[in-house]
Amino acid sequence: MYRLAAALLLAIAGPALSAPIRYVLEPAASSVGFETDFGPDRITGRMPVTRADLTLDFDQLSNSTVAVTIDVQNAEASFPFAAQAMKGPKVLDAQTWPEITFASTSVRPAADGATVEGNVTMRGVTRPMTLAAQIWRQTGSEPGDLSQLTVRLVGQVKRSDFGAVGWADLVGDEVRLDILARIARQD
Repeated sequence: MYRLAAALLLAIAGPALSAPIRYVLEPAASSVGFETDFGPDRITGRMPVTRADLTLDFDQLSNSTVAVTIDVQNAEASFPFAAQAMKGPKVLDAQTWPEITFASTSVRPAADGATVEGNVTMRGVTRPMTLAAQIWRQTGSEPGDLSQLTVRLVGQVKRSDFGAVGWADLVGDEVRLDILARIARQD
């Protein structure tokens, strides 16, 4: 799968493209998946992506930018108590901080796609973050058709870095993220 993503990046980065392309989010087909340890088990869930602004430059990847906004208040978890606790004041404090944001500071090629570095803001605290990125054309699209794409960003955060320390004796500190965004070229 990683080789396919890298090959696709090379294939769609043909000489016909000469300028950055702006994309907008298709919210209904986009979300942030997460998981963390809960003793010997895992808590999994999803948060809606409310906004994703992407500018992709397939000729000069370093000119690309990514900005994502995530809706904390509508987060769901694998069991109801986890969702309630996660949104509560001891963890994400969704009443006070209803969104999590990420803004890229650099995008560069990697063996399996791209590496996106940027800043994530959660609970009013901003920290650096690195995400691995892959991109695909939509299933059934014609070769070279870049009008609709799927972007996957994968990374992790330590919730303690943001003051989200509630239930640290039960829930792991590392939260693994898997962001899937469907985007459409903005004309």
